[in-house]
Amino acid sequence: MAAKPTTDVERLKQISVRGIAEVEDVANFKTSFNRHLHFSLVKDRNVATQRDYYIALAHAVRDHLVGRWIRTQQYYYEKDPKRVYYLSLEYYIGRTLTNTMVNLGIQSQCDEALYQLGLNIEELEEIELDAGLGNGGLGRLAACFLDSMATLGLAAYGYGIRYDYGIFSQKLKDGKQIELPDDWLRYGNPWEKARPEYMIPINFYGHTEHKDGKVKWVDTNVVFAMPYDSPVPGYRNNTVNTMRLWSAKSPNSFDLTFFNDGDYIKAVLNRNEAENISRVLYPNDNVVEGKELRLKQEYFMVAATLQDIIRRFKSSRFGSRDTVRTAFDTFPDKVALQLNDTHPALAIPELMRIFVDIENLPWDKAWDITVKSCAYTNHTILPEALERWPVPMLEQMLPRHLQIIYEINARHMQMVSDRFPGDFDRMGRMSIVEEGHGKRINMAHLCLVGTHVVNGVAAIHSNLLKTHVFKDFYEMFPERFQNKTNGITPRRWMLLCNLGLSEVIEDRIGDGWTTNLSLLRELETLVDDRAFILAVQKTKQENKMKLASYLEKNHNIILNTDSMFDVHVKRIHEYKRQLLNALHIITMYNRIKKNPSGSFVPRTVMIGGKAAPGYYAAKQIIYLINCIGQVINNDPIIGDRLKVVFLENYRVSLAEKVIPASDLSEQISLAGTEASGTGNMKFMLNGALTIGTLDGANVEMMEEMGAENIFIFGMTVPQVEELKKQGYNAKQYYDRNTELKQAIDQISGGFFSPHDPDAFKDLANGLLYHDTYMLLADYEDYIASQEKVNKLFMQPTEWTKKCILNIAASGKFSSDRTISEYARDIWGVEPNAIKLPPPHVAPEFREQAINASKDSAQGGV
Repeated sequence: MAAKPTTDVERLKQISVRGIAEVEDVANFKTSFNRHLHFSLVKDRNVATQRDYYIALAHAVRDHLVGRWIRTQQYYYEKDPKRVYYLSLEYYIGRTLTNTMVNLGIQSQCDEALYQLGLNIEELEEIELDAGLGNGGLGRLAACFLDSMATLGLAAYGYGIRYDYGIFSQKLKDGKQIELPDDWLRYGNPWEKARPEYMIPINFYGHTEHKDGKVKWVDTNVVFAMPYDSPVPGYRNNTVNTMRLWSAKSPNSFDLTFFNDGDYIKAVLNRNEAENISRVLYPNDNVVEGKELRLKQEYFMVAATLQDIIRRFKSSRFGSRDTVRTAFDTFPDKVALQLNDTHPALAIPELMRIFVDIENLPWDKAWDITVKSCAYTNHTILPEALERWPVPMLEQMLPRHLQIIYEINARHMQMVSDRFPGDFDRMGRMSIVEEGHGKRINMAHLCLVGTHVVNGVAAIHSNLLKTHVFKDFYEMFPERFQNKTNGITPRRWMLLCNLGLSEVIEDRIGDGWTTNLSLLRELETLVDDRAFILAVQKTKQENKMKLASYLEKNHNIILNTDSMFDVHVKRIHEYKRQLLNALHIITMYNRIKKNPSGSFVPRTVMIGGKAAPGYYAAKQIIYLINCIGQVINNDPIIGDRLKVVFLENYRVSLAEKVIPASDLSEQISLAGTEASGTGNMKFMLNGALTIGTLDGANVEMMEEMGAENIFIFGMTVPQVEELKKQGYNAKQYYDRNTELKQAIDQISGGFFSPHDPDAFKDLANGLLYHDTYMLLADYEDYIASQEKVNKLFMQPTEWTKKCILNIAASGKFSSDRTISEYARDIWGVEPNAIKLPPPHVAPEFREQAINASKDSAQGGV
């Protein structure tokens, strides 16, 4: 099946950006590609499909990883460094192919080889399905962190679950969200390697027996955890770390009793029930209480992971399963466990169970080791997002762990009592076991008690943890609290997704910024350089045209590329305030209708994100935005001056197209609700200006770039608190602002839903009587700030100067900086710039090459 050839224009672009490949490398890659097409896929060019070509390409690229992957693990076993284990229930990985080529530095030879074979590499890249094993920021952060850990040479492992179905695929039907299964493994995954030899039994249910001072957990149901390893390459340093995801497997193929009785269906059902544990990612709606399968997933992941970690700790020779270490005194010196939010919190009682029940350590010693080994990242201050599990559910599913949690809590309560005698209210607030509406276990409190460090993910967030959410714990353990502002990997979020801008920057300051993003500060000297300004404008326009072409081709959406691309992409949630954006859209529409001959800045508003399937208000917001778009986009009076686009099925690979094309980034949560945000950093790095509140990382972004280079509006955290104390009345704002009143009346009265006039009454009533996130209080200032945006956009040179200053100030927000801080302040390991020797270097010369790399990294020869 012949492929569409790459055009000469595309070829020139690829060559100019990625350099010229060596002839020998191109020939070798072609050979590897053809070999995989022939031997791995059993196809020739006459019958191969585009997907076959993609899989052959992926295998050929993976060949470049394998030697580095094996050598990296050998190096770790030989040197026995402290290993970092990142435990996360989510990894929003996206696509792997292009990222791997970028990090290995083999893009040019891949491009050239496929061009010579008559194939278009960009078309093949589009075939790869996103690995959507996360809901949003938390999962994408985990993926960025793995990239940085490998780039910084840390002996790190990412552990999680290999969901058969990732975050659902979003379709729009009559403007409403429809969820479809995300069958990302349908065609297999060329990047992973199953490791059945490391399959681990996981226990559930049963009961405990006490005998001779020992506790045994018996009569359990067993499920097996099968590991699948995926390589995580560092950026051009020959380091390849491992992400190990667990898949649930039934211990029995079928029940012979049922089978012999002729009931074949029942024989297989038990197997399916066990394997359901890793079937699907929970779509996060911040309400997980009572979901038994979610609890199973959390324990399944930590139980398998900890057994694997302890096996590796005991064995120090590569490929050996023999026990080398028998004592656990050095465990905290060799193991760092990072709990990504409360989802892996059961690692604390599970580690205690292993130490006390299996390894026979005394409680105090086991507890000391556990606390020193574990650290906890908090990602939210929203109370409904802090997990609490019903005691009866834990008692049935994990009876031994509940006993351990009770013991941890009893000792913790004694400490609180000793420190604050007679303060029973404080003891109630700080207890891991919550009384009241049914007994529950507070997983955040378990993490605070059972780890040596808890960190927030932005300065304002970390401060709120200390002064509000975990105030009592901060007074008890002030030394445990730290801040680690989130970051993004510049490899994926600039070098990969914005090649044009990367090239423009590289021409002026070199390519050192890819591993040291603070070097972008050098761009400040170019802010008045006319040629540089024009080059930045040109790349932005090219990116806008690429996105417009993609949306027209795939969704039949026509964009005005001369308009301002105003973009609001993130999970659809009331606290993200997409509804405030909708009020602004309606206000703009009404202004144009009121003065059709007036002068207006053309604007294309793009909103994208998924609403959790059970989140009624969020799904209504999506429906409203689409209904608003239907009216505005078909109004001839409006024309190209205002368009509304809902970006269907927003995901990592779509973000890679949208973010480089954006002019304005909407980060408009109520102050004090967004922990950090990482989307805001991606827009900033790619030269979009931000309109936002003083919330999350926006605060630090403003500090880095200067208040004059960001559009800040709305209340501050103290002002929000003061208004709450006074008694917030949304109706007052509605009554006194005619534009706001008109917009809400239009929503409520069915102006945007004439086919169903009452469709949005609940949303309108929510704004007027249950405005939890104070949209109406911030509306007027938001509209005024948007006017400032319009005014500046009409001055392209001044706008671009601010974009350049945004890019220049992005250095702090690299995940490399974040991980370096985690490494030094929490894990007790030192990042390094050592470049491991490539696989072809003979064993006797490897140490010499590593030493030379160390000298180079330290400024030596």
